[in-house]
Parts: sequence; C-alpha cells; structure tokens
Amino acid sequence: MIVPGGGPFADAVRAAQPRMGFDDTAAHHMALLAMEQFGRALASFDARLSPADTIASVRRSLRDKRVPIWLPTRMALAGDISASWEVTSDSLAAWLAGKLRASRLVLLKQVELPPDAVSVTELAEKGIVDPAFPAFLKKSGVPALILGPADHMAVAATLCDHPAIGTPIELH
Repeated sequence: MIVPGGGPFADAVRAAQPRMGFDDTAAHHMALLAMEQFGRALASFDARLSPADTIASVRRSLRDKRVPIWLPTRMALAGDISASWEVTSDSLAAWLAGKLRASRLVLLKQVELPPDAVSVTELAEKGIVDPAFPAFLKKSGVPALILGPADHMAVAATLCDHPAIGTPIELH
C-alpha cells in the first residue's frame, strides 16, 4: 500500500498558513487533503492503483490484487492524531501500519542512508522523518525500513521480503 506525502500540495498549505493566518487545525486538515490530492494524482498513472479511505477499502483493494493508495483525511480526522506540522505522512504511515497490523513499514526518502541500522531518534533529529514519528512507530509495533535513492528501484524486492534491502530503523 502507498501512503503519499502531500508533495507540492502540502507545500502550498505550508506557504499559505503564515500569509493567511489560519490555525494548525485548519492547516492539518488541508495537509491531509493535500496528501489525498497527491494520492489521486498517483492513482491516475496506473489502473492497478486504487484510492482507499477506510480499512475496508484498503482490504478490498488488496483482495482485488490492486495497490491501495491511502486517502487519509477520513481516518486521520477520526483518529487520535494531533493537528501539527510535527505529524506528517511519515507518522501517519506508522499510525496506519499499526491499525492494519502490517508486517512492515517501508519509508522512501531522498537522502543517503547508512547501510547499518539507524536510530529512529537520529532520523527525527536530522529531519529525515517528522518529530512525531518515533512515538508513532513505537506505538504501531511495526518493524520499519527506510530506503534512500540508491534503494528506490529495489522497492519490489523489499515488498517481497528481500532481507538485504533498506536500512532497518531501531527504536532507541
């Protein structure tokens, strides 16, 4: 399953908030909608990609051998998620992985990563993941990997349990 970031749509919300002065609750809702916009754009590229906004629709997509793209607004607004820029698609992906009891969470990033395991705290301190991610990952109980640019083409292998791809994320 794919949990899209907000991409340029979230960047527009970030830029508009200080100019317009809307509060974090409005910004959070708008950023969730930005993730949905980006997800809908991704879904338009291939009929095997299926927008999904509930656990039932995620499971239906998987059952139909389609790749769900999560549209988070409905579930995230009903969940226990604070309205803050400290919670991005990274934390939301960990939250959803926990809800789905996923076997693993794989983050794709545009930064070079060490070959050995990396601390989730270090990732947050370096701004590679959002500040709330360590708590969300720990609460999810889901093992996580992070892939840098050199690993992006290996996503299929990672999804098929290839053990040598990605950098494990440790909870300390």
